[in-house]
Amino acid sequence: MKPILKPLNEYVYALLRIFAGAMFMLHGSQKILGWPPGEKGMARPLLTSIAGMGGVIELVCGAALLIGLLTTFAAFIASGEMAVGYWMFHATRGFIPNVNKGEMAVLYCFIFLYIAANGAGRWSIDHAIWGRKATATVTATT
Repeated sequence: MKPILKPLNEYVYALLRIFAGAMFMLHGSQKILGWPPGEKGMARPLLTSIAGMGGVIELVCGAALLIGLLTTFAAFIASGEMAVGYWMFHATRGFIPNVNKGEMAVLYCFIFLYIAANGAGRWSIDHAIWGRKATATVTATT
């Protein structure tokens, strides 16, 4: 069966990068700036706590992914942070992500790893400067 959205592949991939970056940036903003307010809505010491360091990585890498700047590097760092976060804070309560509340860490880790492997794609500063396209492709078998 032929994927019906294949002609839109580049644009859907760009939206994945943009929205994943925006959501990741909000996690960092919540941790270090206290905005948006919520359960984790308290500012933390930036470089003297694990949560503060994570917040800085999330805010900076999320913003870089959102605009598509140094995307491969930012996505690789973000993926690593999520892997570390999962093993340090979630896996200690059991291995299964939906039991230890680590689903978001696992999904972010692999989404960012995918982005790191494929580059920024359309609608990115990387594309505007270097003309790089994402290498992600959709293939159909008949």
